[in-house]
Amino acid sequence: MKRRTLLGAAAAAAAATRSPAVAQPARTATLRFVPQANLTALDPIWTSAIVTQMHGYHVYDTLFAVNGAQQPRPQMAEGHTVSDDGRVWRIRLRDGLRFHDGEPVRAQDCAASLERWSKRDAFGQILAAVVERWGAADDRTLEIRLTRPFPLLLAALAKPDANVPFIIPERLARTDANTQVSEVVGSGPYRFLRDEFVSGSRVVYAKNEAYVPRQEASDWASGGKVAHYPRIEWHILPDPATAAAALQNGEIDWLEQPLSDLIPTLQRNRNIAVDILNPAGLMSIMRLNHLQAPFNDLKTRQAVALSVDQPEYMQSTLGDDRSVWRECRSLFPCGTPLGIEDLSELARAPRSLDRARAALQASGYKGEKVVIINPTDFPLIGPHGQITADRLKRIGMNVELADTDWGTVVQRRVRREPVDQGGWSIFHTYGSSLAYLNPGVSSLVKGPGPSGWFGWYTSPKAEELIQAWLGAAEPERQQALANEINKLAQDDVATIPLGQFYIRTAHRRSITGLAKGSMPYPWGVRPA
Repeated sequence: MKRRTLLGAAAAAAAATRSPAVAQPARTATLRFVPQANLTALDPIWTSAIVTQMHGYHVYDTLFAVNGAQQPRPQMAEGHTVSDDGRVWRIRLRDGLRFHDGEPVRAQDCAASLERWSKRDAFGQILAAVVERWGAADDRTLEIRLTRPFPLLLAALAKPDANVPFIIPERLARTDANTQVSEVVGSGPYRFLRDEFVSGSRVVYAKNEAYVPRQEASDWASGGKVAHYPRIEWHILPDPATAAAALQNGEIDWLEQPLSDLIPTLQRNRNIAVDILNPAGLMSIMRLNHLQAPFNDLKTRQAVALSVDQPEYMQSTLGDDRSVWRECRSLFPCGTPLGIEDLSELARAPRSLDRARAALQASGYKGEKVVIINPTDFPLIGPHGQITADRLKRIGMNVELADTDWGTVVQRRVRREPVDQGGWSIFHTYGSSLAYLNPGVSSLVKGPGPSGWFGWYTSPKAEELIQAWLGAAEPERQQALANEINKLAQDDVATIPLGQFYIRTAHRRSITGLAKGSMPYPWGVRPA
């Protein structure tokens, strides 16, 4: 199934003629941006959805952030100290930090924010297991007391993707981690204008005039976050051809993810530049619900894994150009030290529908309905749901493809009920390779069960191995443990990898300063 068969050749031609009704404010005052999907969830701790993390980087700030070398650098922090026994960390806040409601940012806000974050994030949960107390020595000094040393603490606080540890006011951070916060109040470079927010249509941000950037140059998510535009508008344009036409006609400035079929048309336009902003790439995945039948059964999950043909998934969204995608059967990114393929028999060739069909018949599958929640408004995800539905039907599964929008997928995937009560069986997504780099940060291999990431993979053995990896001092031991974790997660079908790829973004040459990073950042962008 090729992407071209899904849209047809007419899409490329339509890009040059269609024109959406997008208002055109003064160019130097407003940056007009089309994000990858609709913004339906506003709490970047409650959900790991990339579009919500992008929203978070507009509004919030972090204590530490990674640079291009993936090193933690101070952000809201002025500096830190660690006790001789490694069990007490004190982090001093920069002077003059204020939330958008005018209140000063205090260490108490940071402590409460991190405590809430640690209940949702995979790396945060590992850290929380050794935290004795999230506290404050004074209003500007966060104090984290540990039961034992945790050398990767700064790496946890600086993680750049999926449930980023953003800082919010204490009164909001006391919200249960499984409930979205009621207000959007941060201390970052832009303020969220709730009165102008229309889900499915428009998201608006205004420059935070009180924000004081760090003095060093910006570098990925770290450094000086200079807001050059007084106003940023996100325009939600689900139709790829309409979005591409808006970019060509100058009605928007930046299209985050143009459809691969439309890239050649955009490249021929001298007023448009096409770039890759995330050199680390991304990984596409299929996630199964381990709590409910039929995927609470290992043999049934393994049958699904055997049905996967990665090139078909990659070609459906990115076409035949292998310069922007590759097969990768590891659950750690290929091309990185831990990205070792073919550790599991399930990942090795030949994978085929015949093998999958035989495995399903041997599994004892009883015809339970498999509900695939699938976003039709997300060109990099929607075709994957169609492929999975087709392949699972062909091996003998009872499949329902629940086509909807991405916002509904984000809302529904938190549900743990059976499918006949509004639950789900499979969803597809993708994330920055940096989010899956090692056992400390990746939610794909962790097995904490109901407290873990959607799908709720349960494996005490995986948790034990991850703890051993965190405590391993020798690189050889770390590699051996990572391989064991990777193989176990593949054998258990914790997550099914669908391939590794790079996203091209497109923008008018009238803007410049787009920062490299794991996602589009709002700082640094300015009129050319």
